[in-house]
Formats: sequence, C-alpha cells, structure tokens
Amino acid sequence: RPIVYDSRTDLGFFDEVIERGALDHADLRDVRFLVNHDTSKIPLARSRNNNANSTMQLSVDDQGMAIRVNLDVKNNSDARNLYSAIERGDVSGMSFMFSVDDEEWENLELEHPTRHIRKISNVVEVSAVTFPAYEDTEISVRNKQALDSAKLALDSVKRSLDSELELEKVKFEALLKVR
Repeated sequence: RPIVYDSRTDLGFFDEVIERGALDHADLRDVRFLVNHDTSKIPLARSRNNNANSTMQLSVDDQGMAIRVNLDVKNNSDARNLYSAIERGDVSGMSFMFSVDDEEWENLELEHPTRHIRKISNVVEVSAVTFPAYEDTEISVRNKQALDSAKLALDSVKRSLDSELELEKVKFEALLKVR
C-alpha cells in the first residue's frame, strides 16, 4: 500500500496528510513500480490503464491505494533482490511520485505547518523504499508457487467431492428405481 489516507507524516519543515478521496480523479493510466524512486533503473513492473495484462494492478479504496505486482524473480536479478529484501523485512515501506491539483495549508503562522493534499492529479510511480516518508505504508511478498500449489490442492479436493456427490446421486437414483 503506497498511499495511505489520513496518515500524518513529518516531512521535516512541515507535516503532510493525504486526505481521503484525494485519488478519486487521479490519472493512473501509466504508473511504474521502482525501488527507492530510482528512475535511472528499469521499472520492475508497470500498470498501463490498469488492465489485467499489466505487471502491476492498482486499486483505490477508502484507505488509499493498494497495488499488486508480479515480479519476474526468475529472469530479473533486481526483482529477486527486492523480493528477498521484502521477505526478510529489510524493505517494509512504500512511497510514490505525484502531482497535486488541490491542497490546503494549516497553521502557516507556526514553524511547522501542515499540508493537506485534497486532490492528486496524477501518480507517476510507486516505489518500494528503504526509508518511507509515510510510516503507515506497507509492502509484503506472497509466494506465487505456494499460492498456485494451494489452488491446485483445492481444485483436486473439489473434483473429488464432485465425484463422490455424483456417485451418491447415481446410488440414490438406483434405489428409487428398485422400489
């Protein structure tokens, strides 16, 4: 989750809060997935129009933005390294690069004001980061092989149950014919 609504963070000279609904009209047509905002590196994934064929899917909900990334850990050493770092807990946060359409400042007369981001115009990239600005962001890994294996086991059990049910149905129909 690279974007979390209603979470205050200290950016040094001011606090910042992304307001609930700030992503409602944001342009999310082309978003890259990077590590530490390093635009000099090849993206590890990308969402184009958020379609199912993209290597990253985005979802905006009442908490902010969540993502699902398909990392190519088999063919990409950077993806493997990131996967390992996330799995170990060495990388546990996220960040994002964006443009603002509407903001409101609070307590400008103080040394440490607060910026409320009310409307984000676009999100350019999301990053797995070593030092997240927003501590409430999160990133985790899922083992695709374990998930695929669990799905196969579930399908096997379902087929077995379907076969048993079909057998019981045949027995029942045979009993009805005998009587």
